Amino acid sequence: MKSLRELFRIGIGPSSSHTMGPQAAAIQYLERHPEATDFDVTLYGSLAATGKGHMTDVAILRVLEPKANVIIHWEPTVFLPFHPNGMKFAVRQPDGSLFDEWTVYSVGGGALSEGMEQEAEASDEAPLYPLTTMKAIMAWCQETGHAFWEYVEQCEGQEIWDYLREVWRVMQEAVERGIDHEGILPGPLGLQRKAPIYYTKAKGYKANLQSSGLVYAYALAVSEENASGGLIVTAPTCGSCGVLPAVLYHLGHNHTFSEERILHALATAGLIGNLVKENASISGADVGCQGEVGVASAMASAAACQLFGGSVAQIEYAAEMGLEHHLGMTCDPVCGLVQIPCIERNAFAAARALDANFYASLSDGQHRVSFDRVVRVMKQTGKDLPSLYKETSEGGLAKLSDD
Repeated sequence: MKSLRELFRIGIGPSSSHTMGPQAAAIQYLERHPEATDFDVTLYGSLAATGKGHMTDVAILRVLEPKANVIIHWEPTVFLPFHPNGMKFAVRQPDGSLFDEWTVYSVGGGALSEGMEQEAEASDEAPLYPLTTMKAIMAWCQETGHAFWEYVEQCEGQEIWDYLREVWRVMQEAVERGIDHEGILPGPLGLQRKAPIYYTKAKGYKANLQSSGLVYAYALAVSEENASGGLIVTAPTCGSCGVLPAVLYHLGHNHTFSEERILHALATAGLIGNLVKENASISGADVGCQGEVGVASAMASAAACQLFGGSVAQIEYAAEMGLEHHLGMTCDPVCGLVQIPCIERNAFAAARALDANFYASLSDGQHRVSFDRVVRVMKQTGKDLPSLYKETSEGGLAKLSDD
């Protein structure tokens, strides 16, 4: 598994796979051809189907257009074999021919891949995290007496805490901006921001209801910042970026946990996300929203359980429930925007994460369905889902957008 720096990416919304990934690819290709005057870009599959709503073309043009002319081709019905989010860059020569065609895939969370051959070569390198299943990591924890976050520290080194501190800063700022930011989100839906209203109303309730209301408000705040192209952290993606910050912000500010404990919880959450990314997928175009909001809920469930003193077994149980109860969730954004149903799903997933923590805390941590098994099931479920329900905006709620 790779570093948490690859999972928690700081960048601009609204989509890690449709905005961050293509923009990163454009930057890499421009570095290869800084003198080119004409670029030809083709977007395939899910990347093309909802690219305009996700501002994929805007992200690419911001990089290439200041340097050269750019032609973008949209191929929503053509799915390349490695991943639904395929794209091809090329330099267009004066005679119209294409030079140095480069096919690359945006595989979720802002990460890029060149496909099977690249993955095979990378597998020969020594992994940063030698243990890549929950079962193996739990065995290590039980043998050494260490916690999940200590495994992260052992693999990443002390330097990871400086990075996670920056991640936590950006997450908090996104919450606070979103709470104060009123108005309409960009795009044709004319969706009103709700975080400021939910925050104000939640403050008027008694403590037991106020807690849920504030978590909703915090998740809405970050998700709405993402939808408007604000600075956020992929956790594990842009589309699910509101879940983990909402839970950690709520617990950090309303239960007075120290920053050090919040960072330890953030590391554990990152480890959960990394396990899913390694063994399944965090791309909505690949496995549906279960890989985005479902994984985010698992990450937040584990983080909350650790903060409240959960054992290794209880933390694993909380993460398992956070993912299990999102199995089969489709990715069906209306108009291809990361707004409906994405924003609302972040709020509910944050609340569900706190429920998973509480449920696991009441148990002894023993249960029949393991986290590793749920990850495998999630991957297979994603493969079984028709492309209509995987970020193409051709099915589900997206199909009903004209009602």
